[in-house]
Amino acid sequence: MTTSPRQERRSALPLPLADQTVLSFRFTPSPRGARLARRLACCQMDAWGRHHGTPAHDAVELILAELANNAVTHGRVPGRDAELRLSREDGGGVRVEVSDARGERLPETRDAGTGEEGGRGLLLVAALAKEWGTAPRPGAPGKTVWAVVPAEPVRG
Repeated sequence: MTTSPRQERRSALPLPLADQTVLSFRFTPSPRGARLARRLACCQMDAWGRHHGTPAHDAVELILAELANNAVTHGRVPGRDAELRLSREDGGGVRVEVSDARGERLPETRDAGTGEEGGRGLLLVAALAKEWGTAPRPGAPGKTVWAVVPAEPVRG
């Protein structure tokens, strides 16, 4: 019995499982890749019992959307993937990490009152996360932008 390429690709994706503590997934640095990363993270949150509409699920979804969008917009290097890592922390929190290949381009936040475009999405990340920051990408060139969503996310 043979399988179609579509079935083979689908089976290669990480499965959201309730008993796993980490979901790690490489995605193409494109809008489509960012959407897939966000969707997989939402499925993993559901598997962990944090369903759509709950504060933790929605905070992770918004934070991941911003970080993945930044990775594909500002961190893209042709031929290099971005990476999502979602992990449960002790106490019920969730750590969201998005890595890209551009270590020299660190994220910048801008005040809402400035006339410049961009940079305001990180204000949302800061409002929803207990803490966030950047670190060198482990084992590869680039950087990782991370955020920790507490069991009950901070609402500003």
